[in-house]
Amino acid sequence: MLSRGEMGDASEVVQTASQDFLGIVLAVQANYYWVRLDTSCSAPYSGQASSEQSYSDQASSEPKEVTLLCTRRTRLKKMGQQVAVGDRVQVEEIDWTDGRAAISQVLPRGTELDRPPIANVDQILLVFALEEPTIDPFQLSRFLVKAESTEIPVLLCLNKGDLITAAARQQWRDRLQAWGYDPVIVSLRESMGLDLLYSHLSDRITVVCGPSGVGKSSLTNYLIPDLAQRVNTVSGKLSRGRHTTRHVELFQLPLGGLIADTPGFNQPDLNCAPVDLAQYFPEARQRLDAASCQFSNCLHRDEPNCVVRGDWERYEYYLTFLEEAIVYQTAIDRSGDAESTTKAKNRGEGLVQTEPMLDRKKYRRPSRRTTKQDLRALYRDVNESATDSD
Repeated sequence: MLSRGEMGDASEVVQTASQDFLGIVLAVQANYYWVRLDTSCSAPYSGQASSEQSYSDQASSEPKEVTLLCTRRTRLKKMGQQVAVGDRVQVEEIDWTDGRAAISQVLPRGTELDRPPIANVDQILLVFALEEPTIDPFQLSRFLVKAESTEIPVLLCLNKGDLITAAARQQWRDRLQAWGYDPVIVSLRESMGLDLLYSHLSDRITVVCGPSGVGKSSLTNYLIPDLAQRVNTVSGKLSRGRHTTRHVELFQLPLGGLIADTPGFNQPDLNCAPVDLAQYFPEARQRLDAASCQFSNCLHRDEPNCVVRGDWERYEYYLTFLEEAIVYQTAIDRSGDAESTTKAKNRGEGLVQTEPMLDRKKYRRPSRRTTKQDLRALYRDVNESATDSD
């Protein structure tokens, strides 16, 4: 991340701070946002074009980069508009001396991820290690299914290729191609496959994910020489990696493009609908593209005339993930209809937000008419009790 001293004297580049500029959020820290903007975007943002066109059309061939520490406008907070890493934003009221500004608008997002929280991602770089820790096909399949469920293109990278033989590397390549993936096998120690990997990252926003200890931070350090990400060794007792990355941040690649290293996790959740699970396996998609099952809601388990059920390698993994998806869907169904406990509220500017409904019987104030009726009934009961006692 650029420090304030590395921003340069931005006041020499831009003569006025009354104009609005476009930028991209590189990092989020508490309620502050590091935004990299292009000082060549001197024309105010009109809001007419799409987010990607608005940002690229105003950029010159040799932009001068400035990074500002920004806050979010109160209006955005009241609208419920969150600002995430990767968002393209409009900033205003720039203080070039202190390097500060305010985010006044968030442009429409092309893509959005909730874990890790990042927007406008062009591709997911899924990194696994062939050894140390040893690659687990079941865990790899789980990560691949989770990545496929985002509907963002997936690039599979196998790190530490120098720790196995060339024959073993070819076996893994053939095996994964049968799964529907063309992996990039790399080795930092022997500089293997790094040029090919770099060609896939240029001029794109890429989010790096994968289990802990597979070398994601080390790979990011290599791709960005000026970066000093903290790395750790693999636990010898558990043969698992240790978490070193604690937050999401975008870094500029030397030859163009942005890359985000993310915190590692070893067990991603599969919170998808059972009927959609087969679409996240390229082998199953290929079978469904060639033909169709007899039933539109086929789960490809024991239904008749199913075109997916077969002897492909990961079919047993599919059945395991299917059981988990069914349990998840059952829990959702048992929780009741969410719409009956929520209400839609118009926040303005086309933003509709849902919020929980209060229990009317518990929180509603009684009307004056009801209060008077209760008092009259109480007065009548008191009089009747006094008459009976006489």
